[in-house]
Amino acid sequence: MNPIAAIKSNWRVLLLVAFVAFAVVALFIPGGIMADDSLASDETVDTGPTNLEFGLGLEGGTRIRAPVVGMTAEDIASDAVSDNGQVDQDRLSEIESTLQAELDLDPADASVDVHDDGTVTAEVFTEDVTEEEFAAALQSADVDASEDDIREGVTQETRDEMLTTIQTKINEAGLSGGTAYQSATLDDDYYIVVEVPNMGPGELRTLLSERGQVEVQAYYPNESGNHTNDTVLENENIANVDPAQQDDRNGGYVVPVQVREDHASEFQQQMNELGFTDPNEGVGRCSLGGDGETVNFDHDANQYCLVTVVDDEPVAAHSMGESLASSMRDGSWETNPTFQMGAQNQQDAQSLSVNLRAGSLRAPLDFDNEQVYSIEPAHATQFKEYSLLIGLLSVVTVSGVVYSRYTDTRVALPMIVTALSEVVILLGFAALIRMPLDLSHVAGFIAVVGTGVDDLVIIADEVMDEGDVSSERVFQSRFRKAFWVIGAAAATTVVALSPLAVLSLGDLQGFAIITILGVFIGVLITRPAYGDILRRLLTDK
Repeated sequence: MNPIAAIKSNWRVLLLVAFVAFAVVALFIPGGIMADDSLASDETVDTGPTNLEFGLGLEGGTRIRAPVVGMTAEDIASDAVSDNGQVDQDRLSEIESTLQAELDLDPADASVDVHDDGTVTAEVFTEDVTEEEFAAALQSADVDASEDDIREGVTQETRDEMLTTIQTKINEAGLSGGTAYQSATLDDDYYIVVEVPNMGPGELRTLLSERGQVEVQAYYPNESGNHTNDTVLENENIANVDPAQQDDRNGGYVVPVQVREDHASEFQQQMNELGFTDPNEGVGRCSLGGDGETVNFDHDANQYCLVTVVDDEPVAAHSMGESLASSMRDGSWETNPTFQMGAQNQQDAQSLSVNLRAGSLRAPLDFDNEQVYSIEPAHATQFKEYSLLIGLLSVVTVSGVVYSRYTDTRVALPMIVTALSEVVILLGFAALIRMPLDLSHVAGFIAVVGTGVDDLVIIADEVMDEGDVSSERVFQSRFRKAFWVIGAAAATTVVALSPLAVLSLGDLQGFAIITILGVFIGVLITRPAYGDILRRLLTDK
């Protein structure tokens, strides 16, 4: 048989080999198929001998499930959107500013948005406002709204944005295997669920409780002899952030940042107009101290300080350096708009860097109604060892049963190797998409081994029970009958487990996903390949 004919005849086996090779690369080659650039460059994550990531049950860590703080007034202010879909941004801003003024809210705690369907919603993200007060504030903005138009909770868009921000926070903090997702109850109550391996409840709660709203405030003397705080930079004005580093010249730590081009000119102009770049007044004129956690604003002389503020708390104050001031005076800074934001310790600097990269959390989480699940790393290590042991025992047991049934290595050995290759492909897929494996996934892998061998036994029995096979035509006829049975069983399994895979049912979801993936890999790749192997061994060709 020439090579082309051999390839055509055994392409299913070659496809299986290709998938196994692909899985091995994803599992064992450093970086896998795709290198991971999501972690901060100063973080090193030890993933062990493989590229697999593990969830709470196999790594230890914490899961926090909490609702979002907020109320929503839906389908309001129809006058803000015209019949042809034009949005009146001034009207939206008017409603938003009225809410902030009437309810005494920070800008981040009130939002008015237009959605894709043309409806307008208003949200407040605080526990200090009642539905009655919310409705009254909307009425002050000439919005026809009552308490009946207001519900507890926030919009889906807000939850989606929060999930993106939290996931970015987890990735930027170098927390390998951490995930954030949404769950819902039958009463349509929505929760944000965050799982992070190797982190205690207190640490995770601290990470999630930070809104991450970063500002740079200009602290400078005014005409009355006092000092003024003006916000000159916010999260959205930052284009790029480098990892935190130690400031050898002034002490403390700094985070190098790059300002967005569309704001660089305005920031440069503000620094010049407020006197920060004046070599006789503003340059180097900041002596505000601190206790390592906050800034002390007690002073006598005039101060020109750039104060870093995180979630309304000043964390560091730095003066304008001569080189930075010089480039701002001659206007060249805006062509390369970079400078350094300060922090007093390494932890604050790392937190600042993470918050700048991830952006601010749109609403806080309600930790008074949280549900916490935590497992110690030592226990998780035991679970991992026991899972490996159970997996090996299942393989040995299945192998023994198969061999005792057929007592023919030509049939039994390919069956066992094919079933194991299915597990290898699944593990490679998990490593490729960085799926955090948990105990539920382990149960799915064991189920895949059992159902896989069961299907292969059906193939072998159907082919061999009616006597020896010498003709390829006879083999193909018997194999097709067996494959129809396998296909029907696979379809039944997929249909039965699909609700578990789709619904947010905790650990059951992981079991269902792995089992369904195993069924598809078996029907499309491993079962046909085993058929070709058996054909080569039992027929004349």
